[in-house]
Amino acid sequence: MPSFDPELLEYLEGFLTSQRKARFLEVLARRTRYITVALEDVFQLHNASAVIRSCDVFGLQEAHLIEARFGRRLDKKIAMGAQRWVDIHRHATTADCLRALKARGFRIVATSPREGSLTPDDFPLDRPLALFLGTEKEGLSQEVMEQADHTIHIPMQGFTESLNISVAAAILLYRLTQRLRQSDMPWGLSEADQLEKRLDWTKKTIKSSEDIIARFRSES
Repeated sequence: MPSFDPELLEYLEGFLTSQRKARFLEVLARRTRYITVALEDVFQLHNASAVIRSCDVFGLQEAHLIEARFGRRLDKKIAMGAQRWVDIHRHATTADCLRALKARGFRIVATSPREGSLTPDDFPLDRPLALFLGTEKEGLSQEVMEQADHTIHIPMQGFTESLNISVAAAILLYRLTQRLRQSDMPWGLSEADQLEKRLDWTKKTIKSSEDIIARFRSES
């Protein structure tokens, strides 16, 4: 991976308005990788895309898509550009995703109403967590359930016992990120990570950025 180039960032940010640069800084100050989401074989395009929108809305910097059964499940129109700002990691199998997240120290959290399942109000936030959500009808696979460190659920007060996956994700992320930001846990992006994202987002914002970068390289 090439090293970060602060001169390139400064050069490219010269093509942005001051309002745009300020907005990037404002959003990055609230971004986190402490919580992430993993979607396991979600079938409906609108559900996967809506969850990515929720990740952006609630300040998650990354999301994971397991696409073993149904292929790519993002609709740019429904995601409304959120996929530009959220780092999306695609996995061919559930095992690959679990292995990658565990290697980074994430607690595996399965959404399930089974006995002993915690709520977003009492779930411990002492370790980074990966929130797994499954297919609309079948839920999460046995593989995830067996490897999950914890389960989490949204308490229901009516006759209906389940929520649409995108609605459930939004509720869980709202409460978990709200509690996280009120805690003393080191939830923010590192300075180096923020600089990398500033460069990434700036490239995505500027038209013909590759041509502009090539010109910068030739003049350096």
